[in-house]
Amino acid sequence: MDHWKIGEITLTWLDGGVTHMDGGAMFGVVPKPLWEKKYPVNERNQIELRTEPILIKGFEGKNILIESGIGAGKLSDKQRRNYGVSEESSIIKSLEKEGLTTSDIDIILMTHMHFDHACGLSEWKDEKLVPVFENAVIYTSEIEWSELKNPNIRSQNTYWRENWEPIEHQVKTFKDEIEPLSGIKMIHTGGHSDGHSIVEIHISAEEKIYHLGDIMPTHAHNNPLWVLAYDDYPMTSIFEKQKWIKPDTWFFFYHDCIYRAVKWDKNGQLLERIPRSPKM
Repeated sequence: MDHWKIGEITLTWLDGGVTHMDGGAMFGVVPKPLWEKKYPVNERNQIELRTEPILIKGFEGKNILIESGIGAGKLSDKQRRNYGVSEESSIIKSLEKEGLTTSDIDIILMTHMHFDHACGLSEWKDEKLVPVFENAVIYTSEIEWSELKNPNIRSQNTYWRENWEPIEHQVKTFKDEIEPLSGIKMIHTGGHSDGHSIVEIHISAEEKIYHLGDIMPTHAHNNPLWVLAYDDYPMTSIFEKQKWIKPDTWFFFYHDCIYRAVKWDKNGQLLERIPRSPKM
């Protein structure tokens, strides 16, 4: 597992699984000769997308997760094949290495509730779905929660009942923004989904770092115009990326298979980077 200490905050990427999604869908209208220079693609035109929750320590002694992973035992053989799942979650083992259990997680920040982010919130036990993180308060936007429970003809393929029914009693929603603890904030943006949010973390009075969720799922998506075919509101994604992607600022990722975090200069060139360690 990778650890990144910045200021008094420590971020740790847990083993939450790996998917492989269609590269064309992940880069939308961007021609393949352009995007394949920036992100690796396999012979099936799929790109590797990690689904690795980020454990955050350094806020009032609380254990905070961003996202929950792909889960374990939640997908059918057909789903694993279609989504290119090569690894499922091993969150319990990851937390054990940190001296923690799933019951020690206090807060979970869900940028959105698509299956590749939310499957890890529940698990099968004795033929019943139960919460994985039974003591956590789970934050997501009011709009996201509403659509999750009442998906439309497009979103029903990614908003699954088994990902929200077991954890409904743990969920706390917000409208525009919320600060679960002083120094860490969720901000509703829309774009990828109508209820999509980002995470802003204050490292000091002068420095903030950001997780932009799936409006910028990898470092290769930093161009505001490079949005996903999966985005429900692509123009919103573009406007929000223009607003939030700033030079000389750290951005960290849930999906990226190359970097954990990057910082760009004013011309969009990589200034600093935290690489993902090869899994042993």
